[in-house]
Amino acid sequence: MEKVKKEKSIIGQINDMSHKLVFLLVIPIFISLVLMLVYAAKYNNAIARMETIASLKNVVTEEIPGSVWNIVSGRDTIRESGIYSTIHSVEDTIEMVTADTGQENSLSLVIAGRTMKTLENYVDMIRDNIEAEVPVVENEEILNEIRDVSKLVDSMLNEYVAGEIASTGRMSLTLRPIIFMTALAECIIVVLSLIIRNRSMKKTANFVRQPIESLEQVSERLAEGALEARIPATEVTELRNLTIQVNTMADRLETMMKKSLQDERNLRKAELRTLQAQINPHFLYNTLDAIVWKAEAGEKDEVIALTSALSDFFRISLSSGADWIPLSQEKKHIEGYLRIQQTRYRDIMRYEIDIPDEIGHYYILKLLLQPLVENALYHGIKSKRGGGTIKVSARLEDDMICFSVKDTGQGMTEEQIESLRERMKKGQPSVSEHSGGFGLVNVNLRIRLYYNQVDGLVITSDGNGTEVSFKVPSRTREGILEHESISG
Repeated sequence: MEKVKKEKSIIGQINDMSHKLVFLLVIPIFISLVLMLVYAAKYNNAIARMETIASLKNVVTEEIPGSVWNIVSGRDTIRESGIYSTIHSVEDTIEMVTADTGQENSLSLVIAGRTMKTLENYVDMIRDNIEAEVPVVENEEILNEIRDVSKLVDSMLNEYVAGEIASTGRMSLTLRPIIFMTALAECIIVVLSLIIRNRSMKKTANFVRQPIESLEQVSERLAEGALEARIPATEVTELRNLTIQVNTMADRLETMMKKSLQDERNLRKAELRTLQAQINPHFLYNTLDAIVWKAEAGEKDEVIALTSALSDFFRISLSSGADWIPLSQEKKHIEGYLRIQQTRYRDIMRYEIDIPDEIGHYYILKLLLQPLVENALYHGIKSKRGGGTIKVSARLEDDMICFSVKDTGQGMTEEQIESLRERMKKGQPSVSEHSGGFGLVNVNLRIRLYYNQVDGLVITSDGNGTEVSFKVPSRTREGILEHESISG
């Protein structure tokens, strides 16, 4: 049963509509405030960067050349002038502003920073000349270079400030249409809110009518036999209990129908077990006759082999009433059956069993392969002049075991195959002359019933023989249902 949603009254529905309208009206205002704050922050950052760069212009054009002149003229020493500290301070400031500047305007600052490195190199040359007591005239020439470089740095800073002013202007132009679009969006949302209000009023009018109509429709479907129909959980308080009661009634009816279907499946399984328990007297008589013939001929080893094969055949057929046996036992079962039949049809029948021991521990439904082998013998090999070969194989693919029983007998016509497929589709157990009441139709039905599968046997045939194959899940002993009987 579905989980009941949160209940609402009609007044609560109207309140929800009002809250939604208020929310829609607040969205443009919120967006406008966010945009204003974002652009205001960008303006403030741009102004702060320009003020910082402007403060460097006097240092670059006046302080640094003046300090270098004092050093060259002998008024100050390198250490007393603090020229390196001043240059490094300017470089650090330019680098900091560059990191905070967009790529569009950062090129001027990058060039200014590199030019400051050149300025520092010139100061290094003056320092080296003073230490080497080079004539003052040479230092004066370097001083002139420093003044020129300072002017170049100043021009780069001016260029940066001009670029920032231009970017700020473009930002202002960008902001105008955004403000206009926001105002337009506000108007549109107001119109939409009015439309939504009208629709919400209609929705509120249908708030109670729709659950009642749903209740009527589901009740009609239940009356027609669609027991899976359920009433959706209603939000109307007054209809909640009625909805729960109707869904509970449907749940009980569906449970009863499923139980009835399961009982029918169990009955069908019981019918199949009855067919399975029937012993083919002709097979038993012929085998006992063969044992007698071998005994009279003094073939002791053949008598022992046939008796052992017959014992294994019926012991596994009965399996103490178990429905599920290991694949290794099923393999032993068909080996015993084929060994017995080869005694009778030695000249016309050959067989091959390809079931790896590695998958022998998986459990399968008992007596799936032997009826297929029997069908291949009596309807394929025995009816073909010169006989043929029966090959039984199994392989593990992912989580499925694929079985195949293939013969090189006379094969089947398309009409025969279609007739057999039609009988298997109807699922009516048939008692055939040679299968002792347990032929292909019965095997197909058992696979579909016990494995709960849509598909059972797949039959292909041509002039070179017939192949019957099927796939079933690979089950371990632990994976079989508790109520199913298992052979050790």
